[in-house]
Amino acid sequence: MPTVYLSLGSNLGNRHAYIRKAVDALKAGGLNIEKISTLIETDPFQAPPQGPYLNGVLKARTQHSPEELILITGGIEQKLGRVKRTFRGPRVIDIDILLYDDVKLATPRLLLPHPRMLERSFVMQPLEEIAPAVCASLRK
Repeated sequence: MPTVYLSLGSNLGNRHAYIRKAVDALKAGGLNIEKISTLIETDPFQAPPQGPYLNGVLKARTQHSPEELILITGGIEQKLGRVKRTFRGPRVIDIDILLYDDVKLATPRLLLPHPRMLERSFVMQPLEEIAPAVCASLRK
């Protein structure tokens, strides 16, 4: 089964609860979650004024293809009430696919590996916690 790394973030409402609900929905959607990082509070990154985020990363195994996984994560965001009003605006939940095994993919909906993950400490810090070897290989 392929290994995937997903980032999760929330800065509206009960941030912990939204992340917990997203993790539960990912499990219900067929992901076998192996590790979840500590959640860290971060300031919004290159975004309009808004409240701080809780961010974390999880490692999972899945039989879903990358294309199926992006539909699952988008469906979870929608089910939990995410509404895209402003570019990089506040959100109840954000789920990004960071890595899907060693797959390199460029479609209108999905880029793998995530093209900006190395620039984002709110992604790399939690990823380093649960997958230091992965981070080392990404930085080469």
